[in-house]
Amino acid sequence: MSVKIRLQRHGKKQRPFYWIVAADARSKRDGKFLQKLGTYNPNTNPATIDLNIDVTVQWLHNGAQPTDTARAILSYKGVLMKHHLDGGIRKGALTQEQADAKFSEWLDAKSGKVDAKKGDLSKAKTDAKEKALLAEKEANEKRAAKAVVATEEVVEETAEEVVADVTTEEVVAETPAVEENNEETEA
Repeated sequence: MSVKIRLQRHGKKQRPFYWIVAADARSKRDGKFLQKLGTYNPNTNPATIDLNIDVTVQWLHNGAQPTDTARAILSYKGVLMKHHLDGGIRKGALTQEQADAKFSEWLDAKSGKVDAKKGDLSKAKTDAKEKALLAEKEANEKRAAKAVVATEEVVEETAEEVVADVTTEEVVAETPAVEENNEETEA
């Protein structure tokens, strides 16, 4: 029986979530598996991977072959590095302490890179929020300035109409008085 370490899809449409499993190569993608080794969530940035390293290394020692995507995930988490170091221990090239020291050093360097990426992503997110807030403030100021100008224009037009109405009423009111004065002079 050929054993593969592969991904088993779960989750909703357009929102995949994977289990990393050891399964018979002939079984269906989402079918029966021998053991669940971990999970992989590509929806987060960076992707979230929870993996039982010791059990996965044991499956690799027993001859399980990872698929291409599973191999990339195992390499990212250091499982292949640990498997390689265990091979050096079996051959006598390394002691267990040396292999553990190399593996912990590699894990520290990897976690530093991941933390730096998370920091860069959070900084970029806050910068984008600040930039959007500044753009929104500028747009609001422009909108307020246009509203003030429009209000002033309306006030000026209204004032002109009131002045025009007042002068027209005065002229109309004065016109009969002038005619009465003309009639008095004619008489």
